[in-house]
Amino acid sequence: MFTPLTDTIQVSPQISLDQVAAAKAQGVTMIINNRPDGEDPSAPQGDEIAAAAAAAGIDYVAIPITHAGFSAPQVDAMIAALGKAEGDGGKVLAYCRSGTRSTLLWSLARAKQGASPAELSDVASSAGYDLTPIRPMLDALSGRTE
Repeated sequence: MFTPLTDTIQVSPQISLDQVAAAKAQGVTMIINNRPDGEDPSAPQGDEIAAAAAAAGIDYVAIPITHAGFSAPQVDAMIAALGKAEGDGGKVLAYCRSGTRSTLLWSLARAKQGASPAELSDVASSAGYDLTPIRPMLDALSGRTE
């Protein structure tokens, strides 16, 4: 149900309240919501997922990404969230409408930390996501072109 990018991060389309418990059962210790509230009024909104996560003992972070694109503060917030989860020895589940924005934001965060854009592209591709639209940003953030 969740698509692993690495051993410590999975991405997903919009999750349901029931899937919060499933995430907990899979060792998820932090949920990152990359979907803006109101994007789909019929879907659980951030406060509902946050409450379910709190009830399950899972950290919750909202870093909404609209279709306008990505910003430096969003990338930095993702780095901070991933760092906290990794520092706690936990796993992350990031979600949006399809998992694409979560994958793109994860890759931008990792590139800013020096990860290889080519390797990030391979990881994303193996999970069914394409980083081509943000490849120039990955190169710029990582400080290298490959």
